[in-house]
Amino acid sequence: MVRFLIGCILFCFAEMKGQQKEGIIDQEIVGHIYKPKNAKPDTSFVKKIKVPTGFKISTYAENLGKPRMMALNSSGEVYVTRREGDIIRLKDADNDGKADSRDTVLIKEGIHGIDIFQDTLYLVTVNEVFKAGLEKDGTFSKLDTLIDDLPDGGQHPNRTLAIGPDGMLYVSVGSTCNACDETTIESATLIKVNTMNGSRAIFAKGLRNTIGFDWHPETGILYGMDHGIDWLGDNDQKEELNQLEEGKDYGWPYIYADGKYNLADEPKQMSWDEYAQKTTDPVLLFTAHSSPLDMIFYRGTMFPEEFRNRALVTFHGSWNRYPPSGYKLINIEFDNGGPKEAGDLVSGFLSDDGKSQFGRPVGLLELGDGSVLMSDDENGIIYRLSYEPLIKN
Repeated sequence: MVRFLIGCILFCFAEMKGQQKEGIIDQEIVGHIYKPKNAKPDTSFVKKIKVPTGFKISTYAENLGKPRMMALNSSGEVYVTRREGDIIRLKDADNDGKADSRDTVLIKEGIHGIDIFQDTLYLVTVNEVFKAGLEKDGTFSKLDTLIDDLPDGGQHPNRTLAIGPDGMLYVSVGSTCNACDETTIESATLIKVNTMNGSRAIFAKGLRNTIGFDWHPETGILYGMDHGIDWLGDNDQKEELNQLEEGKDYGWPYIYADGKYNLADEPKQMSWDEYAQKTTDPVLLFTAHSSPLDMIFYRGTMFPEEFRNRALVTFHGSWNRYPPSGYKLINIEFDNGGPKEAGDLVSGFLSDDGKSQFGRPVGLLELGDGSVLMSDDENGIIYRLSYEPLIKN
C-alpha cells in the first residue's frame, strides 16, 4: 500500500461558480493513492459478506481468472467475458445454483461488453462491435463486424453495450484520459448503433466513463452510472447517476456533480458558467472514487416485491481515496419513476479497517429464476445472490 498526499495545488483561473475573482485562486486539494491489499478469500469468506435478512450469497463459479461482463441465453447458459481475451460458457445443469461445467466458446483480444437479444449475440472490443447468431448448441455463428473504427481506448478501453427498447444498440465509449480536450467527438459518449448496417450517432456526451447503464422497466427512461474525475480530492468528484437523454451534454470534463467547475480544464470560447448552462446535472451522487461498473434494473420476482424495478450497481472500489470507498453492490430505490435513495445490498468485502479487501465486484446478470450473478475480477469468482424468506414456526 502506498499513500501520497497531494496538497497546495495552485489554479490560475479567474472564475469560480457563485463568485467572480481576478488574479490567482489558491485551492488546496488533498488526495491519496491507497490500494487495500487483496486478502485471498478462504473457505469461510462467504460468511463475511453482508446481505440483508433473507438474502443469501453463494459461489456460483470460481477459479475463473478475471471475469467481467455476463449475458444469458434462452437455455439458461451464462456467457462471461474475461480479461484473458475470451468468452467462457457456464452451465448449471442440475439447477442447484452452482455452475457444474464450463467451456471456452470464443477467443477475441480485448473483448469486454456482451449482450444477447432474440438469439443474437452482440460484442464489443476497444475498436470493434460484432454481432453473431446463437446456434442450437450454444456456440456462435461467424462474427459479423458492425463497427471497426471506434476511438482508441486510452485510459478507458472497457466498452459495454446493450440493446435498448427501441431495438437500437447502445455502446458506451469512455474518455481517453482523466480530464482533457478529446481529439475525437465519440470519446466520452454513449453512441446509438443501427444493428442492421452499423450506422451510428452520438446519443449523449460529456460522460467520462458510463460502463453501467439500463432502462427503467416501467418508464423506459435510460439511466447510467458515470465515473468521476480523479485527483480532485478524496471527496471529489462524486460518482454520478445520470438520466440519459438524447442530445444532452453531461459536463465532462469542465462541469461535474451539481454544477461544480473543474478549474484544471477550461472550456474553449466560453466561460465555465456559460458551459454549465448547457449541461445536465446528475440525479443522484455517490461517494467519490467508488468506481461504478455494471448497472441493471431488477425485473425478477425472487427478491421481495419492494426490490422490483430497483437499480443494482456494482462498485469496483477505489484506488485513490482514503479511506477506501466502493467494494460492494448497492441498490437504488425509485419512486414515481425517479431515483429516490440508495443502500447497500452486498457489502463486507473491505476488512481490517479498509486495509484489505477480498472482492472487487464487476458484472451483473439476472437469471431466469430471479437470482442475480455478480462477478469479481480480482479473485476469479462469480457470486449468486438469492432470496430465501424466513419461515416462521
